[in-house]
Amino acid sequence: MSWIRGVTCQADQWRTARAQWRADMERFKARKREADKSGKVPENPGPPPTGFSLLPWLLLGMGSFSNLLQGKTADPWIGALGLVTFNSLYIYVVFRAFVREAREATSTRVALVLMGLVTCGLALGYGGNWLLFFPLFGLATGAVVRTPYLRWAGTGVAVLSGIVSVTRDGWGGLSIAYGTWISTMVTAVILSLSEAVRELRVAREELARRAVERERLRFSRDLHDLLGHTMSVIVVKAEAARRLAGRDLTAALDQITDIESVGRQALTEIREAVTGYREGSLATELDRARSALSAAGIEPVVRQSGPPFTPQTEALLSWVVREAVTNAVRHSGATRCEITVAATADRVRLTVADDGPGTSATGSGPGPAEGIGGTGLKGLTERLGAAGGSLRAGPSPRGGFTVTAELPVDQGESPLPTTSGPSAASTASTASTAPRPT
Repeated sequence: MSWIRGVTCQADQWRTARAQWRADMERFKARKREADKSGKVPENPGPPPTGFSLLPWLLLGMGSFSNLLQGKTADPWIGALGLVTFNSLYIYVVFRAFVREAREATSTRVALVLMGLVTCGLALGYGGNWLLFFPLFGLATGAVVRTPYLRWAGTGVAVLSGIVSVTRDGWGGLSIAYGTWISTMVTAVILSLSEAVRELRVAREELARRAVERERLRFSRDLHDLLGHTMSVIVVKAEAARRLAGRDLTAALDQITDIESVGRQALTEIREAVTGYREGSLATELDRARSALSAAGIEPVVRQSGPPFTPQTEALLSWVVREAVTNAVRHSGATRCEITVAATADRVRLTVADDGPGTSATGSGPGPAEGIGGTGLKGLTERLGAAGGSLRAGPSPRGGFTVTAELPVDQGESPLPTTSGPSAASTASTASTAPRPT
């Protein structure tokens, strides 16, 4: 009963392959109807990758079948049995040739060898039209055997068919050998190219899908970094305005003016981010950081040394400042936040450190540990990693929370030596109260 189950499974595979081909053609027809309206030509999915495309070649055996019906074949029952056996093996082999695992299975190779033995027996026994089974055998061989063994397989099948044909029908049988070699090589080449085209098509679709996912992730990170920081600043300044409204109306109005300015700037940044032309300015981001920290009651201290950076480096550092300051305002409960930008011969380092206990200023919400694995810092880690940099975030040994970002210095940038001693202290003091000139 096992052979019945095998036949049933094979029939199910044929029906599945036929249904898949019909589905492909229906999709193609639908795209073609849409293309007729838009003027674009859709891509034809081509013939289905199944053995149905090789079944019409069985018509080469109609001559031998006609000989059986007309009684021109000796021992017709043996010839009929051989014909049925050959056709069954041919169908079995060609349908397994379109699946790599099935094509390389031992059962397929054994069936191909048996098919060759049946072909040789029928050709030696009857000759004439029965010799045409050799091109069919070559076609099945080409469908199963691919590179790097195709050359030897094709030559072996052609030589075998030539010897048998010449032995049975004289030198005129060399045409059978040539036809067998041609059918073997052409079938293998066409099927290999078709398989390569389909694999390339699948790879192209996968690359397109991944590109869409990367772009969606990039836009998600940009939106989080833009709106997350902006909303935090607006909330902090709104709270400051509410506290000041009862006792200092002028200061409250200043905070409201800042809210309007931040909102307008956020709209501009969102438009630039959507169109893909946004380039962050580190000096501008540091000014915003001072404003946000001061509004939250945190003393900002900014130190910066080195030459101007490239737009890409400034944009990355700006994202880090934005995210780190947002986390400090929302979660740290700090009284002081230091932002240090320093460049060496080959690296640029940005450090944002606060002295907070790790709770929000209002006493609610988790500490900075939430930010370590948050969406913002994860996105920044990916950004810096893609640029050859790194990002570290965690509690500081001296207390508080520290975010450290490092990036390689772009070629052509030669960092200036950092100042030291009294002049450095003067520079740091000035930077903590005024923005760095651009």
